[in-house]
Amino acid sequence: MGIITRSFSLIAGTMFGIYIAQNYNVPNIKKVVNETLFTAKKVEEKYRKPKKPGDDVV
Repeated sequence: MGIITRSFSLIAGTMFGIYIAQNYNVPNIKKVVNETLFTAKKVEEKYRKPKKPGDDVV
């Protein structure tokens, strides 16, 4: 009986997620994250301080 009660929330959450995904316009999270990271990279490159001539030495 313990495994059924423990997995009930997992099963209910999965069923709820499937219902929401099929009936509503849910954005693709992976695409949103990739676009955000790309935008952050462009902003960083735009506002980055210029390199000094001696900074290339490792």
